[in-house]
Amino acid sequence: MTLSAKRTLKANTIPALVMVGPVSLWMLLFVAVPLLYVVVMSFCSVDTNYNVVFRFTLANYKRLFNIAYVKIYGQSILIALLTTVVCILIGYPFSFLIARTQSRWKNLLYMLVIIPFWTNSLIRIYGWRTFLGVNGPLNKFLMAAGVIPGPLDLLFHRGTTVLGMVYCLFPFMILPLYTAIEKLDTNLLEASSDLGAKGLSTLVDIILPLTAGGIFSGSIMVFIPTLGYFFVSDILGGGNADVIGNLIERQFQSGNNWPLGAALSIILIVITLVLVKLYQITGGDMDSLGV
Repeated sequence: MTLSAKRTLKANTIPALVMVGPVSLWMLLFVAVPLLYVVVMSFCSVDTNYNVVFRFTLANYKRLFNIAYVKIYGQSILIALLTTVVCILIGYPFSFLIARTQSRWKNLLYMLVIIPFWTNSLIRIYGWRTFLGVNGPLNKFLMAAGVIPGPLDLLFHRGTTVLGMVYCLFPFMILPLYTAIEKLDTNLLEASSDLGAKGLSTLVDIILPLTAGGIFSGSIMVFIPTLGYFFVSDILGGGNADVIGNLIERQFQSGNNWPLGAALSIILIVITLVLVKLYQITGGDMDSLGV
């Protein structure tokens, strides 16, 4: 290699290392290493005092097929599906409204989506618990209005958990939908109208297919976190609507069985990777997942 080639290589390599090096080191120390530690721990054992013993075993993965756990897996998927569907049904019209609004109200509508991120999710969920409680504002208002004779038991149901999940994850559905709808070519909509297509036909045949990427992207961004948002089901579900995240949390806390909790975590990671891969296979744009 000539001297000039070495100088060129050095000139190109050093700036690249300066830019990429810190990020790569950060990802290695705080993502790759902890993830590897979780994988290793999932194959470990616990002794009679619940101390982690680094002795290889597949018992943790065998326990994942326990019938009680399988029921929670099914319940988790059901809650995630309900949350995703509700977010789509509510989020799509709202996203369409934001994307197609040309007035000064557009920024205000967009800010209404962003503002919830300014407050911790845990605090907002406790707000819902207070609001829906037996002595909460909702029950007091309904009784004062004569709608109900006594307070309703609104907490600690699957529906309440879904409500909390929708409330927390609704913005994650809005943002990908907004991006997809805003990219719609208005000429196609005008052409559809000129050719005599009704509103429903235009929606089904043109708008939905062209924004399918945003729908799928938003669905992944809602479905996956729902499986792990254990604090929502704890606070609003009261243990009656557990998700996989609750199983993991209990193994690391009250159960004191870290290897089993690690194995459950790996399953959750595998589900995430499968869904993302499915998104890639169907032609999705990975950039839209980071909206």
